[in-house]
Amino acid sequence: MQAMSTLKLNEGSVEQKRMEVKTYFLDSFDTYESLFSCLSSDEAFYQRPERLRHPLIFYFGHTATFFINKLILSKAINERINPRFESLFAIGVDEMSWDDLNDKNYDWPTVDEVRAYRDQVRTLMCDLIDTINFSMPINWESPMWPIVMGIEHERIHLETSSVLIRQLPLSFVKPQDAWPRCSDSVTSPDKIPVNDFVNVSSGSISQNKSWDNQYYGWDNEYGTLNEHVNDFKASKFLVSNGEFLSFVEDGGYDKAEYWEEEGNSWRLYTKAKHPLFWSKTKSGFVYRSMTEEFALPLDWPVDVNYHEAKAFCNYKSEKSGEVIRLPTENEWLRMRDDAGLNQAVYCDGFNIALQKHASSEPVNTNQTGEFYDVVGNVWQWTETPIYPFDGFKVHPLYDDFTTPTFDNKHNLIKGGSWISTGNEAMKDSRYAFRRHFFQHAGFRYVQGESVIQVNDLDYESDTQVSQYSEFHYGDEYYGVANFAKASAEFCIQQMAGRASARALDLGCAVGRSTFELATHFDHVDGVDFSARFIKTAFSMQERGEVRYNLIEEGELTSFKSRKLSAMGLENTVDKVSFSQGDACNLKPQLTGYDLIFMGNLIDRVYSPRKVLADMSERLNPGGLLIIASPFTWLEEYTERNEWLGGYKDENGETLSSTDALEQALSPNLVRVGQSKDIPFVIRETKRKHQHTLSEFNVFEKK
Repeated sequence: MQAMSTLKLNEGSVEQKRMEVKTYFLDSFDTYESLFSCLSSDEAFYQRPERLRHPLIFYFGHTATFFINKLILSKAINERINPRFESLFAIGVDEMSWDDLNDKNYDWPTVDEVRAYRDQVRTLMCDLIDTINFSMPINWESPMWPIVMGIEHERIHLETSSVLIRQLPLSFVKPQDAWPRCSDSVTSPDKIPVNDFVNVSSGSISQNKSWDNQYYGWDNEYGTLNEHVNDFKASKFLVSNGEFLSFVEDGGYDKAEYWEEEGNSWRLYTKAKHPLFWSKTKSGFVYRSMTEEFALPLDWPVDVNYHEAKAFCNYKSEKSGEVIRLPTENEWLRMRDDAGLNQAVYCDGFNIALQKHASSEPVNTNQTGEFYDVVGNVWQWTETPIYPFDGFKVHPLYDDFTTPTFDNKHNLIKGGSWISTGNEAMKDSRYAFRRHFFQHAGFRYVQGESVIQVNDLDYESDTQVSQYSEFHYGDEYYGVANFAKASAEFCIQQMAGRASARALDLGCAVGRSTFELATHFDHVDGVDFSARFIKTAFSMQERGEVRYNLIEEGELTSFKSRKLSAMGLENTVDKVSFSQGDACNLKPQLTGYDLIFMGNLIDRVYSPRKVLADMSERLNPGGLLIIASPFTWLEEYTERNEWLGGYKDENGETLSSTDALEQALSPNLVRVGQSKDIPFVIRETKRKHQHTLSEFNVFEKK
């Protein structure tokens, strides 16, 4: 199995590029499906080898639904293939504790149903690539960009799914000729490659990927980084299983002094005694590749999470009397540059992109300069939590690719592994994982100055998120009451004398109204399309505090910190649940509500009538649907033929949105009382504010 390299997006004619994109798509789609041939039965698809991740059936469907959901969002297509699948398999941010992984909430389809769905997606994608109108070069604004985005997204899941397969019991997997492991290894301790330090001279490093770069990139790759790195020493080899074995045999997993506070909590919780892909037998340790188990290859790189790598470095520091630690991202970049690795795409000469094996290989195989495995074999953990470069901005079609990881809990991994393909196998790539998670990742260590200190909570710098954080949790302006609080108070007043078990805050943004509603309801679900908003809401729920920058003028900002306790809402945190979702295609378990509140949402969805019809199904009899909106219909959000009102009908009569709401909701819901305007003010800068009236309409389900 050998994967194609990522495409150049700025060369050739439209028809040539159309053919290349189609070939790249099919290579990705076929390779991904081939990976799942390593499962021994359909039953394997429904196993959850990792508690914080979905079963494999989710990932089998997820990459296909990603294409459809992004193409709907970009308006490249207008109709879904299977709305149920495209909701069920949509949200893959499954390492966040707010992602509800309760199995009872998921009615997984059969493997054959998902295979048939993937075939439909394959046909649609090939037809779309053949016919879509685009020009060269392909950039962020190109209609072809979301197609390439979907391909690169699937290549990421090629790797992450292979890790899950590797964690399955052997009875659920089977070796495949297309996925051969390396057969070269040593099991004798006297043949383990002896690690040593290589000097890396001081120098400048830079990452300056421009927006017109010839290759696809994820948002965190763009922007500007220019730094100076001091002299340091780095290990010649990646840490091998044999080198790590000394830490295990010296009781390293039993000694808290080697572990950082977070890592020690993980150690105690998991009761780990050795790396995940090792098993203890009477005759010694055995090693688990993706589909096989065999004697521990002592000269292969060890696969560990950040905590284990960090503990080994602390152990080695004690033994050597020197400061031994993981490299920072900047040090890794300096080491890469010092080794002369300047190519944009890594392929030949490395164990990467399935060019050699479907496994690791000995650490003394791939030499570049004085180092081995600067790239490939396994990813390399760094000390650096992922952060945005200067000039960072999110792509509107995928605003949650990186921003949920800017929490100082996701550390960068560098260099790629044997199965890293596409964008992952590039010089500019930046990927990060939570420190307790497993990838095909190992590490090398450095000797140098003390490492950076990691803060646990930092300031939100996303402009829109900061504005909404202030709108929800910040000061009041011009005597106008806090809108999220006023909205909840209005809803609670309307609920007088009615059942108040469950409420849905649809379009909850950063969550204030959800918390406020929870002062009255037993449970409130807050759902928003933006992962950036949900991340902030969850942060307030988990930590009771959010921090953000507010623009004063130009580049001048002020720093704000808001606490839930200051609003008297600290007792609501156990009564709310936040999740990301599309109002036009919600998960089926979001139902059975006594109240559904839609705050300033209906004029920002692509199909308001579909949302309204769906809401009546999710309400309990006698429940209330309360819709608040300024009715600022814009075609960038809602196509003209989908507007509820705000125009003259075919008879030349004015159709207001208020009347249109009533028409759209009848006969299942009836109006309760008259509409009411509630004002709100959004602060944009110190001297610029947006003042708006939102009309509240209340409807009862018969």
